[in-house]
Amino acid sequence: MASSRGGGSQQVIRTGDMEKMSLDQLKAVKEQADIEVNLLQDSLNNIRTATGRLENASAALHDLSLRPQGKKMLVPLTASLYVPGTLDDADKVLVDIGTGYFVEKTMAEGKDYCERKINLLKSNFDQLIEVASKKKTLADEAGLILQAKLKQSSPSS
Repeated sequence: MASSRGGGSQQVIRTGDMEKMSLDQLKAVKEQADIEVNLLQDSLNNIRTATGRLENASAALHDLSLRPQGKKMLVPLTASLYVPGTLDDADKVLVDIGTGYFVEKTMAEGKDYCERKINLLKSNFDQLIEVASKKKTLADEAGLILQAKLKQSSPSS
């Protein structure tokens, strides 16, 4: 892979270049940019959701660390199924690291894991916002130039 970033070849298109394009080329550029903006918006929503889940997990770890050993509690097996349980050791937690794998960590390591993941997601979110903004600007410019070209061609037909 030559570059880990760059946003693709569409990023190098300038307004002057777009003004030289045919109507079909402009339509293709606008459609592609709109598709990419929509995909980036979906990714941003997924990152927001994942960040919220990690923040909830971090808060749950904090709450769990305050509970005494032997405390009765409901343990979630799924999002809607809870079973009664007893807190045996609040210093050891299982952390879901993805694709069904769990790792036993101490409470401090679990909190640290959540914080690192949250920071990573926030960093990715900021980068995606920047890329999405550039793609939106590209789509808007292509749309304006396309409209102007259509207005120019309609009176002459």
